[in-house]
Amino acid sequence: MAKGRELVGRIKTTENTRKITRTMEMVATSKLKRSSDRVSAARPYAKALGDVISSLFNAELAERFPLLRQPAAERRVAVLLITANRGLCGGFNANLIKEARMTVAYLEEQGATVDLHVVGRKGIGYFRYVGREILTARTDIGDIPTAANAASLVDGLMADFISGAIDAVYVVHSKFNSVLSTPPHTERVLPVAAPKRSGAGRDYLLYPSADTILTELLPSYVRNAVYRALVETAAAEQAARRTAMKSATDNAGEMLNILRRTYNRARQANITQEIAEIVGGAAALQG
Repeated sequence: MAKGRELVGRIKTTENTRKITRTMEMVATSKLKRSSDRVSAARPYAKALGDVISSLFNAELAERFPLLRQPAAERRVAVLLITANRGLCGGFNANLIKEARMTVAYLEEQGATVDLHVVGRKGIGYFRYVGREILTARTDIGDIPTAANAASLVDGLMADFISGAIDAVYVVHSKFNSVLSTPPHTERVLPVAAPKRSGAGRDYLLYPSADTILTELLPSYVRNAVYRALVETAAAEQAARRTAMKSATDNAGEMLNILRRTYNRARQANITQEIAEIVGGAAALQG
């Protein structure tokens, strides 16, 4: 009955694995709800910022603000990649890394020198493995990103852009469209492009002046873009982990059914063999 004991061990192992994946699925579902709520809360503020900037934006003002400076050519650029600290979320991190590689390759083909900044252990581990230099490596941003996290990531890049050390900043992150749609996305956050005005134009009474307002709003707009990238990636990570753990739980259930059927057949065959041996032995004694 060695095979039967082996099957019993495999059944117990699979049952334990299913319990773990089921628990992880429930945890990811709970975190996903909170993360998606943060994404929904961040979007109206971003829209309001964009509306105000687009209403104030004009060519004359653009010449006076460094964050609006459109370089003639992108000679040196920064790419900020946002990945997860943990795995077990399907192809989530692999897709982000692939998007970052494509972005870097495209920029280098255009003649730009690319400075790579990475958030998350998975992205850091990959680029260190392939020998790519990482200027900034951050693993301290967890499942609940804050505005302070976004500011710490982008403030230095804004200073470099204002000084002319870099000509553009790209952010590679997941775009949270829905639980089932979280594609990797590359967004240029610097220089600031005039947001498209949504709806009818609005008249504003400005106090203080438009220059003063833009001086405050433009850095906030850039920080908010990075903050939204962080919260959308966090939500996408939980969605991907929930999907992966649900698939693993379902697969474990199917494997359990197969193992139990195999065990029952083996047990039935063993019992049948024992009965046949008993009957044969009794017949031999009678004969």
